[in-house]
Amino acid sequence: MLPAGIAADVLPTAELARLRLMLPAAQTAAHLRVGPCSCDLVRPRQVDSREDERDLRRRYMQLGLPRDRIIRELERHRRDAAPVEPPGGWRRALTEFVAEHARNAGPTLYHLAFQPSGRNAADAPALTRTVAQIRADPGGWLEEGPPVLVVR
Repeated sequence: MLPAGIAADVLPTAELARLRLMLPAAQTAAHLRVGPCSCDLVRPRQVDSREDERDLRRRYMQLGLPRDRIIRELERHRRDAAPVEPPGGWRRALTEFVAEHARNAGPTLYHLAFQPSGRNAADAPALTRTVAQIRADPGGWLEEGPPVLVVR
């Protein structure tokens, strides 16, 4: 059901327990990624890969990561490790998956957080968006911050 190039890694049971505070019916928690990281799901990559890395380096520094960890994270992000982008981009592919998932599985919670592990549950209450709303804004329905509950 996932689009080609997008992978899902199941999260630990403890993460699922935290997510159930926001979505009690949750049965699975997963981290979505394109190739080795999730950056492509956040925004299109720049033509000049140094721009992407500059932005990531700044954000990792703000998190207080040590230099060796920043280098490891940048290596993981590098373009040559990512699959070929589908027509319409990764955000559109994710949006179509999310819409289909909501149709088949019911309400689903998505949370975008910038951190090296990519794993945490938000403290903020979830925003609710319909499939029609996310299809109307494939590049902006999922932003960093509060989780988003997608419903039919």
